[in-house]
Amino acid sequence: MDMQKVGSFLKELRKEKNITQEQLAETMNVSRRTVSRWETGSNMPDLDILIEIADYYDVGLRELLDGERKSEQMDKELKETVLKVADYSNEEKAKITKRMHLLFIAGCVTFVIYFITMFIEPAEPSAIFDFLQGISLGISFGMVIVGVIMTSNYVQKIHAFKMKLLKRERG
Repeated sequence: MDMQKVGSFLKELRKEKNITQEQLAETMNVSRRTVSRWETGSNMPDLDILIEIADYYDVGLRELLDGERKSEQMDKELKETVLKVADYSNEEKAKITKRMHLLFIAGCVTFVIYFITMFIEPAEPSAIFDFLQGISLGISFGMVIVGVIMTSNYVQKIHAFKMKLLKRERG
């Protein structure tokens, strides 16, 4: 943060309002000397006073801390960027939801296959029949575990861990 820039901006705002340092000092319940220090950049207002100043001059706190006004174009660009990020996020959630539905359907189908094989007695013992029964049980059990993990808080932790690993590999 450039204190001189912030100070110049505070001075500019005060002059726009056509008030003196003394008048501002009275409004903010500080001394004229304190206002002078703010405007020269040798000192910064406390946070609570900074909030009061932002309200008094009708500017954003971020603008005060940056020492410049933000243009409407910048606000429009920021809004567009936020909307793009939200759209992207919604698309990603839709993809994940679609995958979860497919996994759920696969789990249900394999569970039905396992359930059917439980009540069918083959005429002769068959390795294929046992394999089908075992694989369907394994897949359905696996889908239940994946479903539990994906619907719990562990997904965010797994994602964060994966991102750490990717950053290490790239770096």
